[in-house]
Amino acid sequence: MSLTMPMLLKPCGKLACWRAGNKRKARNKSDMSFSIEKILDHFGLSKRPFSLAPDPDFLFLSDAHQRAKSALEYGLVARSPITLVTGAIGAGKTLLLRDFMNTIEEDVRIGLVANASPADRTEMLRLILYALGQQPPDGNSYATFYAALEAFLVEEYREGRRVVLIFDEAQNLDWSSLEHLRMLTNINFAEHELVQLMLIGQSELRDMIMRPDLRQLAQRVSASMHLPGLSREDVGLYITHRLTLAGAAYQVFDDASHALIFEATGGTPRLINQLCDYALLYAFAEGEATVTAEAVNAVTEDGVLLVAHGHQGEQNRAAE
Repeated sequence: MSLTMPMLLKPCGKLACWRAGNKRKARNKSDMSFSIEKILDHFGLSKRPFSLAPDPDFLFLSDAHQRAKSALEYGLVARSPITLVTGAIGAGKTLLLRDFMNTIEEDVRIGLVANASPADRTEMLRLILYALGQQPPDGNSYATFYAALEAFLVEEYREGRRVVLIFDEAQNLDWSSLEHLRMLTNINFAEHELVQLMLIGQSELRDMIMRPDLRQLAQRVSASMHLPGLSREDVGLYITHRLTLAGAAYQVFDDASHALIFEATGGTPRLINQLCDYALLYAFAEGEATVTAEAVNAVTEDGVLLVAHGHQGEQNRAAE
C-alpha cells in the first residue's frame, strides 16, 4: 500500500520547517508517495531494523544484558528455586527471555505465563496448568487443581524432565500471588524440588519482593539481575548492530545522531527503536542517505515519542 507524506506527518511540524530551510534540492512532488519497501531500498536495507516486535534475531547483548542472560542460564542449570530478572519498561526483557527459551534443552518442560493477574490462588493454578499444556479438572476447587499439578510434576520428574514456570510481566502479580508461587517451590518428591520459577518484570517487581512481608520469597531467589538502560556508547553499538543485521552496507546513522538518541531515550531499547524508525523516515523524505543529528532533532521536536523521556533517562542512568 502506498501512502503520501501528509497522511503521516504534520504540515506545520519540525520536518516541514526543516525542509523549508534546507538548501538541498527537495524531492519532486511526484516522488512524495512512499512505502516501507521504498524506505528500505533507499538505505539499502533488506528488512526493518527497528521494528517494535521482539525478534531474537536482532538481540543485542550489552554487558548488562549478557549478565541477565547468564543469570537465567545459571538459575536453570543450578536448579535455583527462583530466578529474578527486572528492568525498566522497554529495556529488552521479553526479547532476552525469548532468546533464552530458544536455547533450553528438551529435558526441561517450560510453562510460560505472561501478563497474568489472577484473582485468587485457584485461578493461578488454572493458568499454570494451561501453561504446562494440561487441562484443568472440572469444577473450581483449589485442592483438586493443586492435586492435578502435583501429580503432573511428579510424573515429569519420573520421566527425567524438570519443570520451569516462567512469569513474564510478573509485576502484575499481587502479594498473595507471589506468596502462593513461593509455596509451590516447596513441592518435592524424594527430597527433590519439582518446580523452578523465573520471574521477569518491571522494576517495581524487585521493589515488591524486597518488602518485609515477602522476605521468605526473597530468600528463595538464588539468581537475580536488573537491566538498566544502555550506556551512551552502547546506544551507538546497538543502532549499528541492528542496521548491520538488516543489511546496511555503510554507517546509516552518523555519530552525532547517536548522542542525541541517547539523550532523548535514556538508552531504553524500545524508545531507541521508535526514534530511529521515524528518523529513517524523516531522512528518506529529504532524500538523504545518512541520518544526521538534524533529522533526529526534527523527530523529537515534532513530539513523535509520547513518553516522558527525561524522567525515563534519569532512571536508567541512575541504575548504571
